[in-house]
Amino acid sequence: MAGYDFFNGRRAPGYASRSMIACSHPLATSAGLEVLADGGNAFDAAIAASAVQAVVDPLMTGIGGDCFALVATAGGQVRALNGSGRAPAGATIEGLRASGVGEAIPLDSPHAVTVPGAVSAWCRLHADMGSLPLSRIFAPAIAYAREGYPVTARVAFDWSNEVARIGADPHAAKLFLPDGKAPRAGDRHAQPLLADRLEEIAEKGAAGFYRGSTAESMVAHLNSLGGLHTVGDFADGADAAFWTDPISATYRGHEVFECPPNGQGLAALIILRIIEGFDMAALSPADRIHVHAEATKIAYHHRDALIADAVQSEGLSETLLSDEAIEAMRSRIDMARAGEPALWDEVEHRDTIYLCVVDDQGNAVSFINSIFHPFGSTRLDPASGVLFQNRGASFRMDPAHPNGIAPGKRPMHTIIPGMIRTDRGMMPFGVMGGHYQAAGHAAFLSGVLDEGMTLQDAIDRPRSFATEGRLDIEPGVPQDVAEDLAARGHRINRVGSPIGGAQAIRPVAGGLEGGSDSRKDGMAAGI
Repeated sequence: MAGYDFFNGRRAPGYASRSMIACSHPLATSAGLEVLADGGNAFDAAIAASAVQAVVDPLMTGIGGDCFALVATAGGQVRALNGSGRAPAGATIEGLRASGVGEAIPLDSPHAVTVPGAVSAWCRLHADMGSLPLSRIFAPAIAYAREGYPVTARVAFDWSNEVARIGADPHAAKLFLPDGKAPRAGDRHAQPLLADRLEEIAEKGAAGFYRGSTAESMVAHLNSLGGLHTVGDFADGADAAFWTDPISATYRGHEVFECPPNGQGLAALIILRIIEGFDMAALSPADRIHVHAEATKIAYHHRDALIADAVQSEGLSETLLSDEAIEAMRSRIDMARAGEPALWDEVEHRDTIYLCVVDDQGNAVSFINSIFHPFGSTRLDPASGVLFQNRGASFRMDPAHPNGIAPGKRPMHTIIPGMIRTDRGMMPFGVMGGHYQAAGHAAFLSGVLDEGMTLQDAIDRPRSFATEGRLDIEPGVPQDVAEDLAARGHRINRVGSPIGGAQAIRPVAGGLEGGSDSRKDGMAAGI
């Protein structure tokens, strides 16, 4: 490859002729690729890969979590799938306060457990767009869960940082801390009860998870911890995933699609619209990071104050993406100095998996699945083997706030898949990393569309993130750039672990180009 530095320690861009999948875990990539080779479509492959990651990357995702997707069929129509779970019908602020919840819902509280939405989303996507039976799609995940899988390097690194949290729940500790320790890279780990659950879903669909003995077991365990969940809440969860129209904005003449609220995709579009007013390609590295940081603070201020369930967010996208609103936001950026820290009081969130697939029919899917915090709530039902997310910790204990917890309500979500329409077809992309995701979408697209980077180069470029009154920068950001930013008033924090991870696929002359983050274990591969 002309001009590529093969000594840089990063991956070269990947290419394929007909179909491609990019995941943050190699076993997920291989499972999706096998499904494509067996005649499955992009939607089958995405479900297969996500199911595998629910097994082999348990701190990031699982059937006890939530899911969002953007899908594009060969004709170019884009639809958004919302697979986020809802609060129990009994979840009122008054009731939670009476049970001892203070100003925030604790991460390990049963009240942080919303009814999982991922399985509903998987089954809705499969029913409407899948081609292979779920038994075939889930086969790799079931095998890894029952027979075991090797723990990869990045998964082992993240796992080792969560020993104390896992150990606080005896059931989670028994499964995830064999011999009292986190598995090391190369160790084998299994989840046989999860294999049983996947088999039930393959046989009965969403009802196999949300109704019957498995649902009764999950509810009983959550109730034993003080949760307000009922079998009715879970039964309603079977059909909770729904299709909706995406929101979009143009950037450098390209239409960018995001899921609408309750996700934070709106924040990504705000950042893009703000930075489009600057010649990002001509800016110095310090100027580019500064503009991105200031746009991020402005967008996230609006996100934290306004984004919530779709009912509370009606009309919000049109208002905040209007020319008048964007111009007002952009005018607040001073190139010489950092602005005051914006509102930052959302619960920290780091753990998610993102994957994307394009098949030989031209179908594309941008797919994200999460259990919110590392190992979610760490609350594991010992009878069903389901590890519950803690997405409900995102709710506010404030009835006046749009994101205040209420019966049946969906919380504001950080996980967002992305899609962009190119001259050659649809390009799915996404960035993991909790709060960073919206900022990451904008930084990635700017690298590709402003600077002409390959997908892999744009993914691997050192990252920065304005968060909680500081500017996090990865070690690869040069010292002189850091000093320039500090002189403008940014409080520089060189991070000791990677900021997020990303995948992307786009059509190019002769086939497909893919990228998968070198910060993770996965890869982009195709046929």
